[in-house]
Amino acid sequence: MQRRIWNIDLGEMMEAGVHFGHQAQKWNPKMAPYIFMERKGIHILNLTQTARFLSEACESVSDAASEGKQFLIVGTKYQAADLVASAATRARCHYVNQKWLGGTLTNWSTIETRLQKFKDLEEKKRTGRFQRLPRKEAAILERQLAHLRKYLGGIEYMTDLPDIVIIADQRKEYTAIRECITLGIPTICVVDTDCDPDLTDIPIPANDDARSSIRWILNELTLAIREGRSNRVLFEK
Repeated sequence: MQRRIWNIDLGEMMEAGVHFGHQAQKWNPKMAPYIFMERKGIHILNLTQTARFLSEACESVSDAASEGKQFLIVGTKYQAADLVASAATRARCHYVNQKWLGGTLTNWSTIETRLQKFKDLEEKKRTGRFQRLPRKEAAILERQLAHLRKYLGGIEYMTDLPDIVIIADQRKEYTAIRECITLGIPTICVVDTDCDPDLTDIPIPANDDARSSIRWILNELTLAIREGRSNRVLFEK
């Protein structure tokens, strides 16, 4: 199969601040191959390396999308939460952007039970059954529904384990990564200079704190997913 050449713009990456790492004393030595230099106590990432791995990630997700594979995007830190939800919605992916519930993947049967509870409550609310209940009981159910929607809303339609998990902050989402490793689910992670690139299948060296950087990386990946899905539709026709 001919490989697509992805046009990763280094200038756009610089404008988004993708190249800024953490303070040099907080680095993980495993990130040395991806660091260009140190400036004023801050590590600067090598954007040619970032472009290389991002291109590989885009190729991977595009191919997977063209095969009908399913994606889960994870990013629960404050800077990333709304960006994750927006990117996942555009690309029709599942997402977790509030709190990673331990066992979301490794104890999927329990999560499925909670998802069914969530859907049942949504159906009761939609059909007006809440209004026919005593006020106190209805209030309890409303709180339960709000809680489930907050933490499970992004995976409401996930019927099985995802084929690929995209993670916006490796250190923050360590539990999610360990679950993926346990189950053999491939991961694509944004790895800043304090991360361990060996924990993920495709590391993308990039600033994982700046919203502009997170937005830019997610946008490139979700564009690739959408293109892969479009190719699948064309092929099926």
